[in-house]
Amino acid sequence: MADVLRGVAVLIVEDEFYLADDLAAALVGVGAKVLGPFGRVEDARRLIEGGEAVDLAILDVDLAGDRVFPVADLLRERKAPFLFATGYDPEIIPGRFVGVPRLEKPVTAATVISLLEALQGAR
Repeated sequence: MADVLRGVAVLIVEDEFYLADDLAAALVGVGAKVLGPFGRVEDARRLIEGGEAVDLAILDVDLAGDRVFPVADLLRERKAPFLFATGYDPEIIPGRFVGVPRLEKPVTAATVISLLEALQGAR
């Protein structure tokens, strides 16, 4: 599994510090360029709107009470695949995101990396 995401810019939007830190470390371990992690919608939006290239993203649905969907909209506009990681029921995700992969928390880094690799291959 080493280097499966070599050079791929992966945005992490997650407000649970330990999960975000574990994901970041695992992604670095497979060669990814980690963007973030960001625990606030506004910070992630600023990065994307600032022109940073994002190849893939992991989005926690709820960030301290704010929903991540504005970030998802920006990523979709830029044709950057993403997945949702959440402990919430699927119904919380708006219909416009039907078909976006959703992982139920708790997630493992191996599962996330495997799905990101699949998303990268489908680009």
